[in-house]
Amino acid sequence: MFEARIILRHAGTVLIGQLAVMSFGIADTLIAGRYDASALAALSVGSAIYISIYVALNGLMQAMLPVWSELRGAGQHVALGKSVRQALYLCLSVSLLGMLALLWPGIWLEATQVPEALQGDVRAYLQVLAVAVGPSLLFRMYATLNQSLGMPLRVTALQIAALGIKIPLSIWFTLGGWGLAAHGVVGCAWATLVVNTWLLLMGIYHLRHHPVYVPYRIWQPMEAVHWPTQRQFLRLGVPSGLSLMVEVTAFTMMALFISRQGVVAAASHQIAASLASLMYMVPLALGIASSARVGFWLGASQAHHAEQAAHTGLKICLALALLSSGGLALNREGLAQLFSANAEVAITAASVLVWVALYHLVDALQAVCAFILRCYRITLIPLAIYCVMLWGVGLGGAYLWAYEGLGPWSARPEVSTFWATSSFALVIVTLCFVSLVLWTAKQRRL
Repeated sequence: MFEARIILRHAGTVLIGQLAVMSFGIADTLIAGRYDASALAALSVGSAIYISIYVALNGLMQAMLPVWSELRGAGQHVALGKSVRQALYLCLSVSLLGMLALLWPGIWLEATQVPEALQGDVRAYLQVLAVAVGPSLLFRMYATLNQSLGMPLRVTALQIAALGIKIPLSIWFTLGGWGLAAHGVVGCAWATLVVNTWLLLMGIYHLRHHPVYVPYRIWQPMEAVHWPTQRQFLRLGVPSGLSLMVEVTAFTMMALFISRQGVVAAASHQIAASLASLMYMVPLALGIASSARVGFWLGASQAHHAEQAAHTGLKICLALALLSSGGLALNREGLAQLFSANAEVAITAASVLVWVALYHLVDALQAVCAFILRCYRITLIPLAIYCVMLWGVGLGGAYLWAYEGLGPWSARPEVSTFWATSSFALVIVTLCFVSLVLWTAKQRRL
């Protein structure tokens, strides 16, 4: 019960902040949907590309969580501060890569045959977000530090405040008013840039002035690049980042493939994807909280407590995932109507949400497992499983079934085809990951 209380308290705080951040996307979906259906479709494609790139880079930085948790568990506070400064070099490098990828998204648009009518808005949307990716990753690094220290409340407070800034700015920039012309979907991107910059500045202010960070001596002159430390970061971060990229692209690439079915299909998928992403915040928070505890106990050389923390995190995740999936399945029609005034879009989205409920149930468990496995430095096996199941079976199988036919099944170009196939792939991934966590934790204890 002690571990459960700590994990739930930590996860609850993280969840509130993550929900605030996810509400950025939900708000943009609602606002773009009120602008017109084409803006919603462009947002679906643009956000899919942005998330695919950003999450991979964010995953690389998020891999610092078990490293810093272990240093905290071992009582090496000054070493932790030095590790944070070294991580700044990595963060700045990946920010540059993200900016370049977003400025030239042509390979994504051409490979997935996004309709020409949408490409102009998508490109303009991504050009603004290219500037926003640096501040966003730097603030995410600050958030990861706080999570590793077991004190996420400050980050959550900033994220809630940011939501209060984001919503009115998105409305103003997107729909226009008070002397400003309507910018459509690009207005959502401008609002995101302003908010991410504000979050970064607030994170810097707290890091510089709050006494809680003093024992770690973070605010010191930057040392030269320490290549052994950078290699350690990359050995853990690159496979973790690639795993997240595979996981998220298998999810977001659906939007690009579905876009060829037309505006109604793209818009209904955006509704389903927004709800799935929102629900994912619960296992994400639990994964962060569970890995912080597992990493802490491993750093303190208490493998038995680390195993208990892993088991506790998975049990809590299963219970909450069952509640969330059940609630979504029962209320799918009302939720779909909330997101779109277009009756055809709402009906299509409601039919897809049944599959989203199953998708979330297994996605939640595998997500928490992935966080825990990083604490045990197991990253290559999950990456291989993701590539085969999520890209090969989930995304590739769905594409074949939807547009060419798969075995005895004729082509079924529907949104639900992609969600059904991806759900099946995630079932296999979850079974593999849960087994790997249980076996690894037991072996480490023995």
